[in-house]
Amino acid sequence: MGSPLPSRNCCIRLSKSDGTPLLPVPGGGRCAARPRREAAVGAVPRPSRDGGGGAAAGAGGGSGGGGGGPARGRPRSAMGRAMGLAGLLLGLLLVPAVLLSTSLGRGDPPPEPELGLELELGLGEAPLAAAAEDSLWPLPQSLRTSRRQLQLAPDRFQLVHGAGSSAGPGCGILQDAFRRYYEYIFGQSRWRSPGRRWPSLRRELSQLQVVIAAPEPGCDSYPRLASSEAYYLTITEPVAVLKADEVWGALRGLETFSQLVHEDDYGSFLVNESVIYDFPRFAHRGILLDTSRHYLPLKSILTNLDAMAFNKFNVLHWHIVDDQSFPYQSMYFPELSNKGAYSYNHIYTPTDVRLVIEYARLRGIRVIPEFDTPGHTQSWGKGQKDLLTPCYNGEQPSGSFGPINPIWNSTYDFMTKFFKEISSVFPDAYIHLGGDEVSFDCWKSNPDVKDFMKEQGFGIDYAKLESYYIQKILDIVSSYNKGYMVWQEVFDNKAQLKPDTVVEVWMANNYAHELSSVTQAGFTAILAAPWYLDYISYGQDWKKYYSVEPRNFPGSEKQKKLLIGGEACLWGEFVDATNLTPRLWPRASAVGERLWSSSNVTDLQDAYKRLSNHRCRMLRRGIAAEPLFVGYCAHEARG
Repeated sequence: MGSPLPSRNCCIRLSKSDGTPLLPVPGGGRCAARPRREAAVGAVPRPSRDGGGGAAAGAGGGSGGGGGGPARGRPRSAMGRAMGLAGLLLGLLLVPAVLLSTSLGRGDPPPEPELGLELELGLGEAPLAAAAEDSLWPLPQSLRTSRRQLQLAPDRFQLVHGAGSSAGPGCGILQDAFRRYYEYIFGQSRWRSPGRRWPSLRRELSQLQVVIAAPEPGCDSYPRLASSEAYYLTITEPVAVLKADEVWGALRGLETFSQLVHEDDYGSFLVNESVIYDFPRFAHRGILLDTSRHYLPLKSILTNLDAMAFNKFNVLHWHIVDDQSFPYQSMYFPELSNKGAYSYNHIYTPTDVRLVIEYARLRGIRVIPEFDTPGHTQSWGKGQKDLLTPCYNGEQPSGSFGPINPIWNSTYDFMTKFFKEISSVFPDAYIHLGGDEVSFDCWKSNPDVKDFMKEQGFGIDYAKLESYYIQKILDIVSSYNKGYMVWQEVFDNKAQLKPDTVVEVWMANNYAHELSSVTQAGFTAILAAPWYLDYISYGQDWKKYYSVEPRNFPGSEKQKKLLIGGEACLWGEFVDATNLTPRLWPRASAVGERLWSSSNVTDLQDAYKRLSNHRCRMLRRGIAAEPLFVGYCAHEARG
């Protein structure tokens, strides 16, 4: 089994009486206060040594303002002036040698005690230690770091499988991750050139060894709601070790390690000796992408899966079809996309869908498709005759159509075959069945529907008709051994739900009360209401998303545990491939940290500094994330 991960009991966060948070030592060590941050929110942070920071605002202490020079007003002797001139000439001779040396940075820090003697919890205050840690996102549950830095030589450093790991070279997920993260760490360096050899380094980190403890590491499986994403990372000379129960935790640990490594101004790659124990606060951390209102090219979806991995999201909620278009190419019912898509080119073929699922799997991301019915289905009716309800104007058909017709047996014959296909194409244990925003007007106008209502004893309560339809769809999907997610209206209209149903709360008005009702009924819940990123406003709205506390709703501790996570939703009325990524990132990053990190991580000043640096890192990795506020990224000057 390998070494077990520390118990979660060692990660309880406390706070001092003055409000300063205490961060735990993995394994149960003594806690120390996390340093307070003094920078004002919105102020532009100082430049980061990894090239990821913003410009420093205002006047600050320059490198020559320290205590090494003569005191102001002190007269210099002639000998002193001569010695100063000699020193200057010597410096001019030595500068080229320093610039050519890849083993020197801005100067090695003074010797520090061994890791474990002078460890600091939280983000270190020392300038040399602070840079990389000031870009960690999301913040780990527990972090100890030393000022002692190690160097990495790109031509020698290796990401390898550690001794005793249940995964080996045949583990495709880790092999692919090793390749990706090597490029993320070293690939953007302006100093890299083919054939460059790095000299021997005094303090060198030569390897990161990855050890998977579980007998079944998950190399050939898909991530699940219950998958373990916990990891334990120790960085000490000469070898760092990353331990995780499953490969999914190793992926999260690789992301954290890549964020800790930073490049100085002379091309040296540095990392502080550190110990991190980390795991997500919530198991479901999703991004909703809408590919119906605007078709999103495959490249845009894959790019945002990369960004999701950088922010430790683990669910792509793929709202793949809607009223406007039906881009999913069905194998059983090809006419749905032939007539329902915007064009023959605006479709996702079976090959495209498999690529998205596999690309996501390699990054530890689940793909949950949403096929929303009975509303939001106008595009379905173009390719499937008699599926939608004919609307009437008096006694005559109006020529328009409403929601799916719930009274015909042919409707359920179609749905049985369609969801059989969906269940086989999408491997995740859950399918999102929608169920929101159903207009009853067309049903009320149709004489056949009104007769059916009388036969069933529904009276004039059309919510009962909707629940009748939903119940049949739930039974169909359950017959394929799939769980389902639904929007909150399905619960509100009292459909008979299986105990493992996941209810997604999206209505912003009084969502806390809705969460309380859903969990009191014993159902699992996901929160989306405060995180509709398609609503935009001037200013730093990321702070609004960051400040949400998901479990701040009335209820017992048992109810609070039924909230398993949340989603940042980007609906597509005004979003296509041209603005998808900058509108989503880094605003969604704020949601990512809220769903991953401890509930005590709420400092907006600290978050602003780290998120600004993280945004610059995403830019370097090819994610066109918009700025948080005024400032710059150091890599922009490299051309």
